[in-house]
Amino acid sequence: MPVSLLWAVDVYGQIYRLSTAGQQWEHCRDAQMEFKRVSAAQQCCWGIACDNNIYLNVHASDLPIRYQEETYENQRWNPVDGFSERLLPSDRWQWSDVTGLQHQPLDSFRLPSNSWEWEGDWYIDENFEGEPTEKGGWTYAMDFPAYYTKDKKWNSCVRRRRWLRYRRYKAMDTWAKIPSQQTTLPDPFSDISCGGWEISEEPRGQMSLWAVSLQGKVWFREGIYHQNPEGSTWEEVPLPGEVVQISCGPGDLVWAVLWEGELIVREGIGRGFPKGTSWAVVASPSPAAGAIHVAVGINVVWAVTKDNKVWFRRGVNSHNPCGSGWISMVGEMIMIDVGLNDQVWGISCEDRAVYFRQGVTSSELSGKTWKLISVPRDGDRSHSSASAISVQSAGCFFSGEVHAQSAVSDVESDTERGSTDGATCLITSASPESLDAPVGRTSDQPSEPPKPRIPKVTSDSFISELVSDREPAKTSRQVGSAAPALLEEETVLGEGEVKVPCAGIALSPGDSHDPQWSNVDLEEAQAQQAQTGAGQDSADTCSLSSVATYTLAMEDTYGTDEHPVWAWVSGGGCSVDSHSQLNWFNCSVNTSLVQSVQSMSLSVTPAQTAAWRRQIFEQLSERTKREMDNFRHYEQAIEQSVWVKKGTMQWWRDWKPHKWMDVHFALEQFSGPEGNKDGILFIYYNFYEEKKYLHAFINEVTILVPVLNDSKHTFAIYTPERTKQRWPIRLAAATEQEMHDWLALLSVSCCDSRGIHGPPSKQAIWSVTCKGDIFVSEPSPSLEAVPYPTPCDQMFWRQIGGHLRIVECNSIGIVWGIGYDHTAWVYTGGYGGGFFQGLSGSTDNICTQTDVKSVYIYENQRWNPVTGYTSRGLPTDRYMWSDASGLYDCTKTNTKPPSPQWTWVSDWAVDYSVSGGTDREGWQYAADFPASYHGYKTMKDFVRRRRWARKCKLTTTGPWQEIPPIPLSDVTILPCEAQSSVDVVPLWAISNKGDVLCRLGVTSLTPAGSSWLHVGTDQPFKSISIGAASQVWAIAKDGSAFYRGSVSSQSPAGDCWYHIPSPAKQKLKQVSVGRTSVYTVDENGTH
Repeated sequence: MPVSLLWAVDVYGQIYRLSTAGQQWEHCRDAQMEFKRVSAAQQCCWGIACDNNIYLNVHASDLPIRYQEETYENQRWNPVDGFSERLLPSDRWQWSDVTGLQHQPLDSFRLPSNSWEWEGDWYIDENFEGEPTEKGGWTYAMDFPAYYTKDKKWNSCVRRRRWLRYRRYKAMDTWAKIPSQQTTLPDPFSDISCGGWEISEEPRGQMSLWAVSLQGKVWFREGIYHQNPEGSTWEEVPLPGEVVQISCGPGDLVWAVLWEGELIVREGIGRGFPKGTSWAVVASPSPAAGAIHVAVGINVVWAVTKDNKVWFRRGVNSHNPCGSGWISMVGEMIMIDVGLNDQVWGISCEDRAVYFRQGVTSSELSGKTWKLISVPRDGDRSHSSASAISVQSAGCFFSGEVHAQSAVSDVESDTERGSTDGATCLITSASPESLDAPVGRTSDQPSEPPKPRIPKVTSDSFISELVSDREPAKTSRQVGSAAPALLEEETVLGEGEVKVPCAGIALSPGDSHDPQWSNVDLEEAQAQQAQTGAGQDSADTCSLSSVATYTLAMEDTYGTDEHPVWAWVSGGGCSVDSHSQLNWFNCSVNTSLVQSVQSMSLSVTPAQTAAWRRQIFEQLSERTKREMDNFRHYEQAIEQSVWVKKGTMQWWRDWKPHKWMDVHFALEQFSGPEGNKDGILFIYYNFYEEKKYLHAFINEVTILVPVLNDSKHTFAIYTPERTKQRWPIRLAAATEQEMHDWLALLSVSCCDSRGIHGPPSKQAIWSVTCKGDIFVSEPSPSLEAVPYPTPCDQMFWRQIGGHLRIVECNSIGIVWGIGYDHTAWVYTGGYGGGFFQGLSGSTDNICTQTDVKSVYIYENQRWNPVTGYTSRGLPTDRYMWSDASGLYDCTKTNTKPPSPQWTWVSDWAVDYSVSGGTDREGWQYAADFPASYHGYKTMKDFVRRRRWARKCKLTTTGPWQEIPPIPLSDVTILPCEAQSSVDVVPLWAISNKGDVLCRLGVTSLTPAGSSWLHVGTDQPFKSISIGAASQVWAIAKDGSAFYRGSVSSQSPAGDCWYHIPSPAKQKLKQVSVGRTSVYTVDENGTH
């Protein structure tokens, strides 16, 4: 699973983010001001700053955000000037949009904000419907508007051409203010929530952004999608009352809290209505205490009332957004947020810490328990790493004794350095309490004495303070007890203390007096700390931590061992599920010690490491030669044995009527005198009370294939003869584990009989089945022997763990694959996974792999004059709920996942991404079944259909490592020779949205590469291939072919695209480039 982020805001308005793979809060230092709250998605994060404006932080990606501006130049022919800019008064503008209604000259286009920049100047598009146009890009027609062609005819009186210019979004990984395109600005905002990205896949990256103003109004941001992340305008949404807080889920759930404590639910949200149509009122969970906060996900709603009680709403889904009732949950929170996969985070009322709800699954949406996220922030102890390492080293090598003179010198050196980097102090204390008290702070202006900063809640939306009927003193006490108290600017020094200039010092909440500054020896401090070790973790109680050293920084507002005080948390972009391995809950490692170890490891240069490895390898080689040479003349001991494994299965018999019958299955394996292994398969069955058997030699088996079946655990055994007959030996085991055991045993036996062991060779041939299983074949010298090459049906294929839709490889061992969910994977060099679990050597380089695919069924209807379109068809019609062919009855209830290994992860939903288009309800129309379908109704259309989709998920294992975060649809690798001297291997890919990418840093040692390089195109692509001499060919989605020029090792992305004319009246679908030839496949399957 790719790395994602959890966002949070503390009471000082500082923004932090926590990675699912990290162990500390990372401070967003690019924020130029304090923030009140944030709302996150996977690709971006929205926030409200202290100036009440909305800011956007778009995560940086190798795939840039580009927006295509276009305008059309129109001309008319006249007998005098020919084609000219002189148009008739009734004609469209000379420069217009595609409809001709809007005037769009080239100089009228402006950048929407400072976050954008132009990529280049205007240029002419010379591509028309997949075909290159004449020079100039003109298309001709008889009049405006009409059907345009690229060829000029005798009656072509008008012409037009398209001008293009791209602008790029440049404000990546920084907080950019959202501009307002309105003359009257809305009220200042107090709350914000983003979501809705699962409502529709088109346009790409569409998102809903809801905001609440200080006057209780709700606003909706229009026009947010991938190519326009800032949106366009604000639209006010009518309300039944004043709103104080709002929450939007990834789907169609939007809830809000009214000032009176009631909740309202937005209804009517759908593909064509992202704003919804109306509001429905839901009563507060507690009649005595109204709601102050609500958080929604896909199928869940959580709420917090004025008494800080947590409530869960049951029965919530897209068909019933209001739910059915409230359930009281354990815990007291000030706010809650629901993220991806309906995972829940909250901020505790007692300690203002962030908690995670464990045990949330699709079957148990309410979870099991709250667990504290106990990880440090990146500034907690990092500033003092240098001095801490020196003192800790002293404690190790001098048995806990450090002299006063050395301590003073350390302080003096830190003070001198503080003149430029900030005021720095070394603090040692004789009291155990003072070890927890000081805080590192760095001043940007050390010449000015700092002023104490009193922490305050910057979120003027602690709704509990706005609508709670409790006394305000209680809230003040809570904030005050959680926030650190600050020392005064001047501190009275005691006898024997060292005077050190400091920017400011913070105390922990338990301190009620000023810390005493003194030089103590490590043994005394260690003894005192051992007596009062409460609150210290295992790492902090060792001798390495007996003296505390800190850097005093103005930005750091908390004590070293004091947890931060959080005001807001957002998990909308944090992808966590039941399989996620998080390191958020047991972070007990001393950060200074870790940093000291890291600094020590960094001191070793790569050259030294390489020299050590070379020396060790030479010593091992000499040892092996010395120990093995003395025994080479001994005859090798060979064990000749025969063993048999038996079992009971079901066999799909060969003769009619075909049916499953119980059989006895046996595998007899034996070792020959020369150590070679072979075996025979026996299937014993009864035929009219006569015992018979069927057999197959292990060395004749060419492939073992698991067969997807929703009721049985089946697999098929192929031999060359049975491949020709198209009738394999099909067997069914009683359980899935038994099937996997037999498959693993048979696969190992087949490999032993052919002398194949371990991972595939670099020259292996890789393939995938239509079900996603991965197979590999070792090429033999006779595979391409002349004049009698090995027939393809005699090639032996063995299975590799994992699940892929596409696999690509070359002759130096680089293998990439793409799953059904468009996730990219790279081969790790291991062997195993899948049903090979438990075998020796099957766990090396094996990773967990997940894949998600959609199962489709079709709803069919026929029109009749009385009722219109109805589910009552003719007797000769297909099933009203069927598969794509219409031959099988497939309803929502009887349709199962492809196999027991797959599990449903979503509900049935109308699929609008069907070839040919759909109407607003997802219907496609045709004259009859089956026929060519289109997305609009005509007078001759008597039948219609729409496709329903439901996602299912497979979790397996295999030698594959995920390459996040860009989803891919196609990939190609340069087919290097086995002894190739190519250092960096060219690898090209196409994203699932049609962007062309070039992978940098791909070598035989680093097959995953380093980063993506975006290659600009004028339209989305769907197929790409690279052949010998780095020849890159690609097919666009309109079926046109392109060649990338000047691709080389010095210029891996080339310089420009050349449009290659396609065969007449043919739209290409796929391309493959060899050494001297290029093959393509059109949409009809012809090549």
